[in-house]
Amino acid sequence: MTATLHTAPVTVADTTDQRVVRRRLGPGHRIRFSFWFGPALALAIWSIGSATGLIKPAILSAPWDVVVAFQDQWVNHDLLGNILASLQRSLVGLTLGVVTGAVLAVISGLSRFGESLIDGPIQIKRSVPTLAIIPLFIAWFGIGEEMKVITIALISLVPIYIHTHNGLRSIDGKYAELAETIGINHGEFVRHVVLPGALPGFLLGMRFAVTSSLLGLVVVEHYNAVAGIGYMITLAEQYGQTDVIVVGLVIYGIFGYCADSAVRFTGRRVLAWRQTLEG
Repeated sequence: MTATLHTAPVTVADTTDQRVVRRRLGPGHRIRFSFWFGPALALAIWSIGSATGLIKPAILSAPWDVVVAFQDQWVNHDLLGNILASLQRSLVGLTLGVVTGAVLAVISGLSRFGESLIDGPIQIKRSVPTLAIIPLFIAWFGIGEEMKVITIALISLVPIYIHTHNGLRSIDGKYAELAETIGINHGEFVRHVVLPGALPGFLLGMRFAVTSSLLGLVVVEHYNAVAGIGYMITLAEQYGQTDVIVVGLVIYGIFGYCADSAVRFTGRRVLAWRQTLEG
């Protein structure tokens, strides 16, 4: 007698029930525009503290003074040019770091020989702060744009490599056994299982890389820059313009927050197939 195994198809109702369970036992329903709740609360506390005198102008300029300073920088100074200069440095360095880090992670993650050549130097670099290498970069590349872009790229490279490499090596070994059983070759296994499985790690590395690139941007723009938000902050420091300094800091914060939000949004769309508490 032969037993026949009947597998019930997954219906829309089953999927809906799974979502209800995840939301009931997980963090709950997604709240629209929730990313901005925290910054809005911080802005409210800042405004109340400035209005009541709890926050002295000498310590932190009031939000309305910062708005006036922003308008002055936009109208009477080249604030737009400084923003574009900073964005260009950050994007070029970040792109170079992400591409290089991802390529090295794939080579190291898919090959023991590649790992033996690449992983050691990356781990050594990881323990040495990139900002401590800036004097050496200045000696090698000068104090122009090349040094700034390379510094940002090197800072961005490490988190991309670490998290992508970890994602590649964290693929469940049962998938390899299944691929062997159904006759999938190595190339197909890498393309259809390993690389998609490492995507969550890559996106997590992107979040760290974006933040790291802005950290590098803040530092390198203090070295002989003739344009950029860091250049604006340096001039404001020399003239004691705390409101302009806060303008620069707010712009840096907006850069990072918007970039991180974009990576998280992309991750939710690209990884929509995963049944996690995020969904």
